[in-house]
Amino acid sequence: MSSQKLQTKILNEEFVQLDLSKYQSKVSAIHHHLETTKDEPTGWLNAPLEDNSELVKRIIEIANEIKLNADVLVVVGIGGSYLGAKAIQEALTPYFGTHPNGIEVIYAGQNLSGAYINQLLRSLTNKRVYVNVISKSGSTMEPALAFRVLRQYMEERYGDEAVQRIIVTTDPEKGLLNHMAEKHNYRTFDIPQNIGGRYSVLTPVGLLPIAVAGIDIKELLNGAKQAAIELKEDSLEKNEAYRYATIRHELYNQGYKVEMLASFEPGLASFHEWWKQLFGESEGKDKKGILPVTSNFSTDLHSIGQFIQEGSPILFETLLHFEGISEDYIVPYDVRNEDLLNYLNDRSFNEINCISKKGTAKAHADGGVPVIQLELQQLDEYYFGYLIYFFMKACAMSAYLMEVNPFDQPGVEAYKKEIKELLSIDNINLDDTVSINI
Repeated sequence: MSSQKLQTKILNEEFVQLDLSKYQSKVSAIHHHLETTKDEPTGWLNAPLEDNSELVKRIIEIANEIKLNADVLVVVGIGGSYLGAKAIQEALTPYFGTHPNGIEVIYAGQNLSGAYINQLLRSLTNKRVYVNVISKSGSTMEPALAFRVLRQYMEERYGDEAVQRIIVTTDPEKGLLNHMAEKHNYRTFDIPQNIGGRYSVLTPVGLLPIAVAGIDIKELLNGAKQAAIELKEDSLEKNEAYRYATIRHELYNQGYKVEMLASFEPGLASFHEWWKQLFGESEGKDKKGILPVTSNFSTDLHSIGQFIQEGSPILFETLLHFEGISEDYIVPYDVRNEDLLNYLNDRSFNEINCISKKGTAKAHADGGVPVIQLELQQLDEYYFGYLIYFFMKACAMSAYLMEVNPFDQPGVEAYKKEIKELLSIDNINLDDTVSINI
């Protein structure tokens, strides 16, 4: 076992009977391909190792401007354009209220609900507003419609000042949103062309909203950098991301077609959604792939726990475990003891939560469910940056082990096409939009 900052453990290996050594040569070949390919969008692999100080400085400057002049930032995006930012924001800010170093960050463009957009606009009354629209092309329907509404709202409310209050994150050279930004002189951040949406959270796509929310993006990137350094090896003994990917693949070959990611901290619910898109969109091709599902424990133990313990043997479980949580609360003594809980007097909620975690993992493992546990020291920016990079690298390896491309999403393009045809939208070359009257 390696000494890396994230440890991968399988809690019932004697039951699962894993033999990972047979995959080493294939893992090495895939590793070499990832490190050398020029044909795939793998810019995220070495991005944490590059000097990004000027970009980070500019992001922080604009984030500080927004925090000074606004009460709320509305982030417009869908999929990888918002899931990562929302995941980090919710994991690292208070459950109630905003981060002491940030302002409110809310999201639009991730659905087509008229009620949602209506209520969002009403919520902005008496609040100072900035908008950050995020899309590589600008043509994805959900965020494009939301931005149409919000751009009109900002222009009607702020007039010429709206240009200063709209920040565009998009492709640096092409697409509807790129041309719109150029025409109207919006300030822009680039989405790197060699990084796909679900791998983009550590670029301006995620970093600007995260910084506005009050998160320390320098520490986030430091954690990702440490992961990029530690996960450079091709050895399954030394690379925890590849070890996790290979365990998943072996379980898949043994008939476990569903992976349930679970954690015992409710702030990680949106992180689960980011993970679900990362693996679902990367692996689910050619009638292959592990179905990614998620649970928030202990809440979901009272709804899905029975199925996990004794239901169809189709799933394995991956538990996220953080040794340190920043806040805690001691169970008080109650002289009445009507709830019969005085035996927990002087124990903390986190201590009880940790015991619940251990008991749940043991029960599921004893019940025959393969249980992987991913262990990190702290739930903070540094370790979260590490965890994000870990999952991205593990996902690329896992998809290639299944012999599918981790970086495309043909099924997504298929349903987009069907929706447009049903709405009678003419076919438009979205990479050649200069002549379109915006």
